[in-house]
Amino acid sequence: MNLDLLSRVALFEGLSQAQLKKLAEVCETERVPRGKYVFREGEAGASMYVIVEGRVRISRQLPGMGEEALAILDPGAAFGEMAVVEESARSADALAHEGEAVLLRIGRDPLDQLLFTDKELAYSVLWALVRTLSARLRDTNEKMKALFAMSKF
Repeated sequence: MNLDLLSRVALFEGLSQAQLKKLAEVCETERVPRGKYVFREGEAGASMYVIVEGRVRISRQLPGMGEEALAILDPGAAFGEMAVVEESARSADALAHEGEAVLLRIGRDPLDQLLFTDKELAYSVLWALVRTLSARLRDTNEKMKALFAMSKF
């Protein structure tokens, strides 16, 4: 397992080598061919992912309009983390965008067990998760503000 890659993921920056090693033990490698879905909007989610190789497109289907690409993620990016926080349906599609996507899958249950046994690791990861979700909410608010401004014209 490449601990260097995990250390560059925003959610895991600042973790010690020992903590990264523990985290790596709950990761599973998954390969997704280009054009295939990692997951679909509306599916039950129980894991998050880190991109090792390839690119992943995050998008939603807008009724009557088609696909809206929300992001194209590069190696080192994490996605699907809402599924390790709550037990609800996926809020978007994730598709292997360029080449085969090689991913590290981190399941909710193994991560929960790890965080339960290492409180310092839990503190670091959960605060990083809060910051990540807060930043995404802020971006969404800005997009909504721009959308409302454009709708006035």
